[in-house]
Amino acid sequence: MTPVTAAEKASHSISAYGTARSTISGTPLSAEELRKTHAYWRACNYLMLGMIYLQDNPLLRQPLKLEHIKNRLLGHWGASPGLAFIYIHLSRLIKKYDLDMIFLAGPGHGAPGVLAPVYLEGAYSEIYTDKSEDEEGLRQFFKQFSFPGGVGSHCTPETPGSIHEGGELGYVLSHACGAAFDNPELIVAAVVGDGEAETGPLATTWHINKFLNPIRDGAVLPVLHLNGYKINNPTLLARISHEELENLLRGYGWTPSFVEGSDPESMHQAMAATTEHCISEIRRHQQEARKTGVAERIRWPMIVLRTPKGWTAPKEVDGHRLEGFWRAHQVPMADVRKNPQRLQQLEKWMRSYKPEELFDESGKLVAELKALAPTGARRMGANPHANGGKLKRALRLPDFQEYGLKLEKPGTIEAENTRPLGVFLRDVMKLNMKNFRVFGPDENTSNKLNDIYAVSKKFWIAEDFPEDADGGELARDGRVIEMLSEHTVEGMLEGYLLTGRHGFISSYESFIHVIDSMFNQHAKWLSICNHLSWREKVASLNILVTSTVWRQDHNGFTHQDPGFLDVVVNKSSAVTRIYLPPDVNSLLSVANHCLKSENYVNVIVCDKQMHLQYLDMEAAITHCTKGIGMWEKACNDQGNEPDVVLASAGDIPTQEALAAIAMLREEFPDLKIRYVNVIDLFKLQPSSEHPHGLSDQDFDSLFTVDKPVIFNFHGYPWLIHRLAYSRTNHRNMHVRGYKEQGNINTPLELAIENDIDRFSLAMDVIKRVPKLQRIGAHAKEKFLNEQISCRNYAYEHGTDRPDAAAWKWPY
Repeated sequence: MTPVTAAEKASHSISAYGTARSTISGTPLSAEELRKTHAYWRACNYLMLGMIYLQDNPLLRQPLKLEHIKNRLLGHWGASPGLAFIYIHLSRLIKKYDLDMIFLAGPGHGAPGVLAPVYLEGAYSEIYTDKSEDEEGLRQFFKQFSFPGGVGSHCTPETPGSIHEGGELGYVLSHACGAAFDNPELIVAAVVGDGEAETGPLATTWHINKFLNPIRDGAVLPVLHLNGYKINNPTLLARISHEELENLLRGYGWTPSFVEGSDPESMHQAMAATTEHCISEIRRHQQEARKTGVAERIRWPMIVLRTPKGWTAPKEVDGHRLEGFWRAHQVPMADVRKNPQRLQQLEKWMRSYKPEELFDESGKLVAELKALAPTGARRMGANPHANGGKLKRALRLPDFQEYGLKLEKPGTIEAENTRPLGVFLRDVMKLNMKNFRVFGPDENTSNKLNDIYAVSKKFWIAEDFPEDADGGELARDGRVIEMLSEHTVEGMLEGYLLTGRHGFISSYESFIHVIDSMFNQHAKWLSICNHLSWREKVASLNILVTSTVWRQDHNGFTHQDPGFLDVVVNKSSAVTRIYLPPDVNSLLSVANHCLKSENYVNVIVCDKQMHLQYLDMEAAITHCTKGIGMWEKACNDQGNEPDVVLASAGDIPTQEALAAIAMLREEFPDLKIRYVNVIDLFKLQPSSEHPHGLSDQDFDSLFTVDKPVIFNFHGYPWLIHRLAYSRTNHRNMHVRGYKEQGNINTPLELAIENDIDRFSLAMDVIKRVPKLQRIGAHAKEKFLNEQISCRNYAYEHGTDRPDAAAWKWPY
């Protein structure tokens, strides 16, 4: 007998094949329950194949012919059987214990494995009545999948019961955690694909177990689905030893239970026993915490399900491995339209599920199987938490005007712009202690929002040290969520919003880019939801971008990047909003508006440092309501045609533009200057492109049709050109903004490096205004000398020249 090698032993221990091997023993299913459960799974698998391949003959009541096959075969088979397997076993427990549960499918292309059980439980047909539970409805259901005008191969917003598309991998656990916050009875089943488990965002989100309070929050039940392969590569977690994988998950703080194998009968029993054990453990921990009133950190249960890739597919096709290999990832037999033998193999495969036993004469799932699913809102495809607008309640908001600054004169006092916002958010939280949370990557104090801790501390349920009491602001009942992973806190907030609650997140401007693609996915989700009448509106995603480019004199070049705005502009105008309030009162007005809004992504850009204050509260509300407008006290063209228009968007650009205006008015008293301030950036786009956009007539009225316009912008200058390129006077619009210049600079020196400083702007006006070209040489020389002096002073003293740094509006 040939001895078994160590490699062969290791391979067998992590094999996806054979009789079930499971941590939890037991056979809870009776013979009849086992038969029905397996039949239900066969029905799911049949539907999944039908979605990928068929446009007609949905129940194979005729021999399969070429015309029954879709012209383009799209979709993903590999993870789908496992997803349906999980869904069915969770549904069994929902019905048995009357559980409140939703299902999040992390694997990017696993939609067939979710759509099939959602259709069979009836939730799909209730929303899409043409996809009825009969033969014609099934034909429509099959044809629409990955078909023009139909639905995609992810769990898109069109999928009932979904709050997580999975198209971009890595966020299923953070979304699940956000959904569980303040939902004490909800269990969120979150399937993690083993390809997904290789991503950085997913790796950080294993730590969500340190953020769930067993008293007030629901639970997340992760299911790590190891099917071994990605598109055509093995997955890492499926190729490490059982011991190493278990140690990894235990190290993250979970209690894993394994279910491994391919034999359906034993796998059903093992999964039934394991899911029952996990639900029992969740309820035991919650009941103990709620009885004692003590919130301790729990090593929550999770499941590792190891099954073959493309489970139940043919083992081989043309001598090549199919089931249990990467070839099962997408369409397993993509050449059925070209190869008659392959068409016969497909028919044999589909008939192996015995659809004639599963569906009645009308094409509906037979009654004994239909009875297995939960009913009403307990079905995961109909749970209202997955259509959060149904549960959303409007925030109770204090009067934001009470948090503002009183000004006697504009541009003469300084304040930290974001600190009063923190006081406002403190009281928003106080009034909404069960449906509002503040999130951030370890930066709420740095961003001057720390007044929120007076009402609710940062949630912390890990180990406590004595020194934490000295300013740590940690508490086991805290509602502020901070973790140094932008991905994780953003995902938590998205999950919280999509299940009907409200929130606010802040981040450093340079590192908000970490969530560029998460923002993209959420914006796309909202865009689709706007076209689905059954999807109720959810609270907007409100992002404060602070610690901005122009005040990074201490962090330097790496912390200077205002390009997130360019990413936001790429998305649909129906869901995106960008605001650049320059002072405290305008920031409060904008924040109040954003907290009331629905189905938007609101991006607010406002620095946290000391800045000049310009608008009293009444003026701020008026200006924010308009979004763009002239500041009369900075204009001297009343009753005349201006010689030049200066405009700005952002706090430092506004300060420098106003300083330039003051310099020009002193040197050229007869120069007619108009000043325009922009808070709502999309006002610059035509109204035909964005609902907030100005009409061409209104834009021309502000910016003229032929005068030079010097626009001082917070971000990259080409963004303004992109928004305003079709305007009448665009040819005369000259934009100044960040252009990748600077490092460890003083604030004014950094502005000089990028030509947004007062001296550069004033000299630019002399260059652009015809009459100043003839008479402005002396003034231009003076401004250039001043600029050089300020730069030299910064190099010598490490700070800005006092008179320049202390500049105030003189008029």
